[in-house]
Amino acid sequence: MGAREFETYLLKEKKMAANTVEAYKRDVYGFAEFVKQRGIEAPEEAANAEVVAYLMLLKQEGKAKATVNRKLASIRTWFGFLMEQGLVNQNPAVNIKSPKIERKEVVYLTQEEIERLMTTPDNTPKGIRDKAILELMYATGIRASELISLELDEVNVRMGFVTCMGDHVKARIIPIGRIGRKALEAYLEPYRSELLERKPEERALFVNYVGNPITRQGLWKILKEYGEKAQLSQSLTPQVLRNSFAVHMLQNGADLKSLQELLGHEDISATQIYLSVTKNRIKDVYDRTHPRA
Repeated sequence: MGAREFETYLLKEKKMAANTVEAYKRDVYGFAEFVKQRGIEAPEEAANAEVVAYLMLLKQEGKAKATVNRKLASIRTWFGFLMEQGLVNQNPAVNIKSPKIERKEVVYLTQEEIERLMTTPDNTPKGIRDKAILELMYATGIRASELISLELDEVNVRMGFVTCMGDHVKARIIPIGRIGRKALEAYLEPYRSELLERKPEERALFVNYVGNPITRQGLWKILKEYGEKAQLSQSLTPQVLRNSFAVHMLQNGADLKSLQELLGHEDISATQIYLSVTKNRIKDVYDRTHPRA
């Protein structure tokens, strides 16, 4: 199946992140196992009927539409790779429509809730670190994976920006803002140094009590703790903070293209989901203020 060549193709040509590449490889292997059970030893010999049958099986197994869509995209990309290599003449997955996914409601905090959240950390070393985490996530809208992978040399507190690699090769520069800079400065000296007493060589920006980079699970635990303390209207997650960043930027006049770049979306359609929130707000304002509304 040319697994190594396909992996290189995804990394170099498609500029996919390593975890996305692994997911695509698993998807293709799953499809290969399926067609093998149908008597087709070489998966590249599969036709449109096999791809449709595989998607039907996934649906019967109760797989989420987003999962089915990704698996279809993986198979389509793999056959596209084979065509470029001259190993097949057509892509049997190219004309199959992806299942429509109902857009979930954008869950975000009000600006008042953000203010309340930021007052919950105390002045202990842990509290000062956690406040820096909360302020940085809200100031930049970065993903959980991006936050926990941030290193010291990717943060310029004096100039007020972070360099974020994100899910793709192209880096993006994101401003931190005055309040975020202040929270980071308070954390970096002297509290980060104190946490790194056992591992002074560690380069991760945010570390735990033993000097190791905080984990995804650790981050979720931190957010849950402060979300409950602030008595928010919904559970606090990295995505809720990211959504809050995006919605508040639009509400205060940011243009969609700039927001797309800040969030690191490849496709602007991913950014447009936040427009529904601002449209509802505009309608509410109109209904309250126009004399003939």
